[in-house]
Amino acid sequence: MPEHVLIILAGAFSGGFVLGLTGFGNGLTAYGLWLHVLSPQVGAPLVAISSIVGHLLMFRGLRHAIVPARFLPFVIGGLLGIPAGTWLLTTVSVSTFKISAGALLAGYSAISLVGGLRLKLQRENRILDGGVGLLGGVFGGLASLSGPIVTVWCGLKGWSKDEQRGTYQPFNFAILSAALVAFGTAGLLTRELLWLALLTLPATLAGIWIGRHLYGRVDDAQFQKIVLTLLTVSGVVLVGSNL
Repeated sequence: MPEHVLIILAGAFSGGFVLGLTGFGNGLTAYGLWLHVLSPQVGAPLVAISSIVGHLLMFRGLRHAIVPARFLPFVIGGLLGIPAGTWLLTTVSVSTFKISAGALLAGYSAISLVGGLRLKLQRENRILDGGVGLLGGVFGGLASLSGPIVTVWCGLKGWSKDEQRGTYQPFNFAILSAALVAFGTAGLLTRELLWLALLTLPATLAGIWIGRHLYGRVDDAQFQKIVLTLLTVSGVVLVGSNL
C-alpha cells in the first residue's frame, strides 16, 4: 500500500505541474501513473476534482484573454457529450479503458513532440467548434480528458497562446464541473474518492505552483519536449502492460 500512495502522490504532483505550466494536461499526466493502481471509476472523478481546483487558481491571470464568444460553442457541445461519456465509464472494462487512455496519451504526446499538426484552419466555424466540444465532452465524461481534443483544435486556428488558453481553460473548467456532477449522479463520489482527493490536493497544488513559476523562466520549447517525452513513455507503458 505505501508504494501505491507514492504512485498516487507522484501522479498528482506531475499532473499539477503540467497543468500549471501549460494550462491543460493534468489528466493525461496523472493517468500515466494513477491507472496502474486506481480503477477508472476512481481515477476519472479524481482528475476532475484536481483539474477544477487548478483552473480556479489560474483564471486570475487569464481574465484579459477569456472571451465568452470563443469558448461558449465548445462548452455547449461539451455539455451534450458528457452523459454519453459517463455511461461509457460505468460500462467499459478496466483493461479496455487503460489501453484506450494509454493510446490517447502516447498518440497525442508523440504528435506534439514531433512538431504537432501543421494544418491551419482558414475560417471560423462555430458549428465545428461545437462538434469538437461534443467530442471533448464525451472524453470528459468518460475519463475527465476533455482538454486534448479542444486544445489541438485551438492550435489549428492559429490563435495566440493567450487566446488558446483563454478558450480551452474555461471549457475544461465548465465540462469537468459538469462531469463531476454526472459522476455524483452515477454514484462514483465515494468515501474512497474523498480520501484520495484530500490526500492528493496538496501535491497537485505544489505541482501547479512550481509549474506556474517555471513558466517563462526556462526554455519553453526544451522543457515542453521533456514533458511530452515523459507523457509518451507513460502512455506506451500503460498500453504495453495491459495488452
